[in-house]
Amino acid sequence: MIMDTTRTRLAVATASALLFAGAPAAYATLTDTGTRPTAATAPAARGAAYVETRLFFGTERPDGGPAVTDGQFMDFVDRQVTPAFPDGLTVQDGRGQWRDRNGVIERERSYELILLYPVGRAKAADPGIERIRDAYEKEFGQEAVARLDEPTRADF
Repeated sequence: MIMDTTRTRLAVATASALLFAGAPAAYATLTDTGTRPTAATAPAARGAAYVETRLFFGTERPDGGPAVTDGQFMDFVDRQVTPAFPDGLTVQDGRGQWRDRNGVIERERSYELILLYPVGRAKAADPGIERIRDAYEKEFGQEAVARLDEPTRADF
């Protein structure tokens, strides 16, 4: 009997947890009237098709030299990035880690550079982005500059 009571309590607790976890997702699929959205009631997508490219620049030098400073990085942006992407960009400070080619986990201050450009310019933008990555690796003795490309929508 004790075993049945324990199983029942466990089943009720599990069902409650699943119901609680699933409720926000269920409600998110409903409109204000409690019905599922249709093409007529769904919000219109904003903006045009863009590509968001994020580049991640480490600041520690593998050879043990001095870390890249804010001034050096912003000078690099002025010389290498702005001419290729004059319409705008965003730089964010970060903290990152990665495993270097020797298998050592490196933790360092970093910069995230965000570029947005129309999908139609993606093919033309690619070589410029690769030049930026190569230039940073050479100028600051880096093993790599990570790149992430994602489709998005943008409205200015």
